[in-house]
Amino acid sequence: MQLLEERIRRDGEIIGNDIVKVDMFLNHQIDVDLLCEIGKEFKRLFAGKNINKIVTIEASGIGIACIAAQYFSVPVVFAKKGIHRNVGNDIYEGEVFSFTKGITTKIGISKKYLNPEDHILIIDDFLANGGAVKGLIGLIEQAGAHVEGIGIVIEKGFQSGGKELRDMGYQLESLAIINSIDDGKIVFG
Repeated sequence: MQLLEERIRRDGEIIGNDIVKVDMFLNHQIDVDLLCEIGKEFKRLFAGKNINKIVTIEASGIGIACIAAQYFSVPVVFAKKGIHRNVGNDIYEGEVFSFTKGITTKIGISKKYLNPEDHILIIDDFLANGGAVKGLIGLIEQAGAHVEGIGIVIEKGFQSGGKELRDMGYQLESLAIINSIDDGKIVFG
């Protein structure tokens, strides 16, 4: 997605050789007009799929998923991180390792919101090693639901997550794939 790549080049902040900070427009301060274009693109990419829910993980994926959901006319369900007394004990549970934070966190979705009849589109902001997406897939599988596809805003193509998910047979569509970060410059694939 050319518009997204241009925005990453213009406003993205490179940290080392493996982190691109885009919190000024994607996941801390949010450019809603850009997210609308992202949502339209996900709808185009998954138009032939029978999607009745979008699933993401808190917190960075929620805004993106909500904007995308308006183009699919479906609800968004998000996995909560950590233990929440207000969710109850009747949940699908898993664990995810965060590349950015360097920690493993418990995640969960109430069993009220996922069932075997669901056809899910997973949406998230970043894909590095695939920990968050694989954790979400685990929750969806516990529910007996079907993953129709995975939509990622920015994929780090130089890390293993994208290849592993594609090798597992999932339709993975990333709107911008960063092949490398060399000498302070982002190289897109």
